[in-house]
Amino acid sequence: MKFKTLQILLLWLFSLCSQAQELLPFVENFTKSDYNGDNQVWNVTQGQDNAMYFANNHYFLRYNGVKWEKYALPNKTVIRSIFIDEDRVYSGSYKEFGYWKRINGKMKYFSLTNGKNIFYGSSDNEEIWKIFKYKGKLYFQTFNEIFIYDGNTIKKVEFPSQVSYCYLVDDEIYVATVREGIYIMKGTQFIKKKNWEILEENVIHNIEKHQGQVYIFTKNNGVFVVVNDKLVPWNHPLNSVVKSEVLVSAKFVDDNTLVIGSGLQGLYIINLNNNSYKNLNRQNALKNNAILSIGIDKEKDLWLGLDNGICHVEINSPLRVFSDNSGILGSVYSLSTINDGYLFVTNHGIFTCKNKMLEVLPNSQGQVWDIYKRDNEFIIGHNDGTFLYDGRTARLQKVSQVNGGWKFLKGEFENVYFQGNYAGIVVYEDTKDLSKFKFLDGLKKPIKNIAQNKPGELWAADNYRSLYRITYNKDFSVKKVENISQLNNIKNDYGVKLFSYKNEILFLIDNYWYVYNSISGKLVKDELFNASFKNISDIIPIDDENFLVLKNGLLYVVSQVKNEFVWELIPEKYYEGRIIIENIKVYKDGDQYLMNLDDGFISFQINKSKRKIQGIYAEAYYQGNLIDENTRIKYNQSVEVNVITEYLGYNRPDLFYKLNDSNGFIPIKKGHLILNNLSSGTQELEFYYNDGKKFVKVASYNFNVRKPWYFSVWMIVFYVLIISGSFFLYYRWNKIRYLEKIKLKEEELKHQKEILELELNTENKLKLQEYEKHILEIEVQNKAYEVAGKSLSIAKQSEMIDSIQEILETETDVNQIKSKIKKSIKINALNKNEWESFEHNLMQSHEEFVHKLSNKFPVLTSKDIKLCIYLKMNLSSKEIAPLMNISFRGVELHRYRLRKKLGLTSDDNLSKFMINI
Repeated sequence: MKFKTLQILLLWLFSLCSQAQELLPFVENFTKSDYNGDNQVWNVTQGQDNAMYFANNHYFLRYNGVKWEKYALPNKTVIRSIFIDEDRVYSGSYKEFGYWKRINGKMKYFSLTNGKNIFYGSSDNEEIWKIFKYKGKLYFQTFNEIFIYDGNTIKKVEFPSQVSYCYLVDDEIYVATVREGIYIMKGTQFIKKKNWEILEENVIHNIEKHQGQVYIFTKNNGVFVVVNDKLVPWNHPLNSVVKSEVLVSAKFVDDNTLVIGSGLQGLYIINLNNNSYKNLNRQNALKNNAILSIGIDKEKDLWLGLDNGICHVEINSPLRVFSDNSGILGSVYSLSTINDGYLFVTNHGIFTCKNKMLEVLPNSQGQVWDIYKRDNEFIIGHNDGTFLYDGRTARLQKVSQVNGGWKFLKGEFENVYFQGNYAGIVVYEDTKDLSKFKFLDGLKKPIKNIAQNKPGELWAADNYRSLYRITYNKDFSVKKVENISQLNNIKNDYGVKLFSYKNEILFLIDNYWYVYNSISGKLVKDELFNASFKNISDIIPIDDENFLVLKNGLLYVVSQVKNEFVWELIPEKYYEGRIIIENIKVYKDGDQYLMNLDDGFISFQINKSKRKIQGIYAEAYYQGNLIDENTRIKYNQSVEVNVITEYLGYNRPDLFYKLNDSNGFIPIKKGHLILNNLSSGTQELEFYYNDGKKFVKVASYNFNVRKPWYFSVWMIVFYVLIISGSFFLYYRWNKIRYLEKIKLKEEELKHQKEILELELNTENKLKLQEYEKHILEIEVQNKAYEVAGKSLSIAKQSEMIDSIQEILETETDVNQIKSKIKKSIKINALNKNEWESFEHNLMQSHEEFVHKLSNKFPVLTSKDIKLCIYLKMNLSSKEIAPLMNISFRGVELHRYRLRKKLGLTSDDNLSKFMINI
């Protein structure tokens, strides 16, 4: 217990003496390992091509926002100064000066002194420390003399005394000496500036005119201002500070901003409107405290040449950063502004930052989750309970035993507070007395997020999984707790997100957005949000009009315009690797928005104006060389592409590309991309910028890739020759074989023809004989049936006649004669079995005829078919009548009906028609 108390006390004491980072411009640090150069950076400036150029001891550096390039002078001497003049970059070194020019993607050096004996006498040990242009001539300055170059000749002029630097003020050259004050250079003459004796024995590091006043920056005696041609100390609190910190460099950035680089305490950024200032140093932002040189780019941002490294300071970016480099603060889970600073809750405890001092509040160590601001009071959800911080008295007290307060929510419809915590949800019915609370029954589990959009109902998201709907009475007695995600058969309901937007609660479950239909009691997919925000990681409310979206590790500010959402990307460099996933919160402070990070927060504005996207182009390199129209890129090789933009800071757009009309837009990481395994032919690269609604094409770049060696012209000719030769040989060989085959085939066909002819003749004769035999058999059979039928009929008729004749001869009684004659007729008539046998034989003997007739005339009845057979047998109607057991008249009538069924006229012979079937 004593050890823990001592540990807390030490932490508290250390926090009192530690200076935390204030809200500062974003700083991008580059070390020697980034640009692979030396320590000191003596000069920095921006070229007309928007690239930054640096004099880095033995190296001349170029940085275009994507790629660092390093060059050295032929004599390997230290480069002290650089100066931009159109497309030339002049540099000064030891007994050497000249210019660099970019040719075929590389900087090439042209010496102006090589072969010219200008460094003689006292100049034998001179270095060029400054270069400037005056009235069309270039001036190369050492500490003892100056060389004037008019484009053809070089003229040397000696100074009256050792100087620090020369400066252009009011179209005059001010020569700042080390011991004798300041001279005005008139041609080759030097006129000492009167009334400025105070500058004698002073090293001057800048003279610049601003708002009608001339400022003189000395190394150890601060800043002076010229008033009525006399020097007076600069009336600013910082003036006494920089005297002790060795003023090394200074520049006016614009009408309202002055920057001063010191040798001991880094950079000072001064607001001339209110005289406030910010100090960037090694403790809070920079890698080194000695600012040797200052450059300003097109965005009015700073590039600092340090004693060991290079810094890019975005002083004109709308985004600011608060970072604690000491590690005391820890990961910030929520924050708020207080009257004179900030209030933080972190995984280390509760902190305040006042007057740039970071302090942990006593007895607050531990994990803290949430801040809810109520006027000048702040309700804080802590691992050990719920605390109240009074912003007026700076007093922190524990007001509730409810621990692990993730989310504090003011009831939308009841004057109460709800709090999601480790053990469920509590309600504070008395908002002035937080010591009194009540747990909502039925949900005893960790609840991380809660939301409300109607009275008597509360929505809750489990810390791990499931979405709950809680309904309660006026006395906050729970009526029902429903696991809505499971009731809707959503199996993967881990990490449910609640999002209140425009008086509606949306739920993100398993990458789909839902709303609750209170009538059906079901979750319904929201078309608008699913179309725009599918597959996002998190969504964070900002205010009624805006919210934050985390997608693929990138943060976007989203606002709605009618039924469309406008996305604005917050560049990744401001928060890369510092986001607290699933615990992102945004606090609104006027027109600024504060978002928590691992070791601090960022402040940003919502950009209502469109960025101007221009000056975008690509440089592509193959095997380290810039690609031009003569570059022959081999098939299946890599090409490195640098996408250069006009701006290097906040206004640098986040770009995407498409290759050869590929699907989708691929983000370009830090302006650099490598294209691998390229196919042959023209490669079309298109670059796009997302304006929030759509992708807009801003530039394109084309280059050609050679065909593979096996598809080269000579190889194609070789392939053609090989294939042609192969085809020719194959053709000749096939032709010979073909001719031989034809001869053999002809002989074979001749023999086969003879054999076939013999076989066909024999087969035809056999078939003809069989056919004739078959016809004869049928005819014989038909005749036999005809004879049998007629014989049967004649026999019966003869028997009947003989019987009747006998009756007539023997009987005299007429009645007896009639009776016996009838009986005889009946006896001599064919019985049923005889008729059936007769008809069966008749049908069988004419089976083929019956088959043809039935197929041709399916309407025919069996009685019709019998008549047709008798007609084919060429029987008369009288002969047919007894065979069909009908009268002669009946036969004629039947023949008439048959004609109609067969479609014959009265002129057609019915018997001939049957014979021909």
